[in-house]
Amino acid sequence: MILYPAMDLMGGSAVRLRQGRFDDRTTYSAEPIAALRGFAEADATWAHIVDLDGARAGEPRQHDLIADLARAAPLKLQVAGGFRTRDQLARMVDAGVGRVVIGSLAVKQPDTVAAWIDEFGPERITLSLDVRMAGGNPMVAVSGWTEDTGLSLWDVAARFPTAVHLLLTDIGLDGMLQGPNFALYEEVARRLPQLKVQASGGVTSLNDLRRLRTDGAIVGKALWEGQLDLAEALGLARA
Repeated sequence: MILYPAMDLMGGSAVRLRQGRFDDRTTYSAEPIAALRGFAEADATWAHIVDLDGARAGEPRQHDLIADLARAAPLKLQVAGGFRTRDQLARMVDAGVGRVVIGSLAVKQPDTVAAWIDEFGPERITLSLDVRMAGGNPMVAVSGWTEDTGLSLWDVAARFPTAVHLLLTDIGLDGMLQGPNFALYEEVARRLPQLKVQASGGVTSLNDLRRLRTDGAIVGKALWEGQLDLAEALGLARA
């Protein structure tokens, strides 16, 4: 399993949101590049960065900063937040970003995103789907979780037969430190075995990591709040 320590950026600072609410956030003192170096010192090979300003605006807001981080960081970056055009994606790839994460656009313009996967290659793009459980069904939400699409995870995934990477978040558990939705990830492994899934939302302990059977896991709040030791978690993930 690849463990992705996560850093969310607002106004150039590292923050964490509660349940995706921009008015309920915690700002941390660490400088972004210092945080990335700390991740690398713990032996992380990837980090997950979200441009929250870009996600809220629906277009990039911190791509200059992220490009600088990609050039200076001693590990690979997976970057999310506000991607809407091919040029925005290409700029990040040119700056050295390992993967670009596409979320709402994959639901709203699937043909466009499928073409990007073909052009840049499936290793360069991670599909990100946020789901809200409804009667046991994972239903996809977009636009910062504010818009229900009426589409299931299975509906959306079927539109991307050449995709390789999927970042999957159970909205109800993100930032709540209550553990991930193990049953959901087990079902995804059965129904979408062609995808390398990154579990996101609720990972809070080493026991959570032991139970997960995904190819990757995003660790955010538990790391920043000191509830999870990154070096120890990385050692477990590689075991």
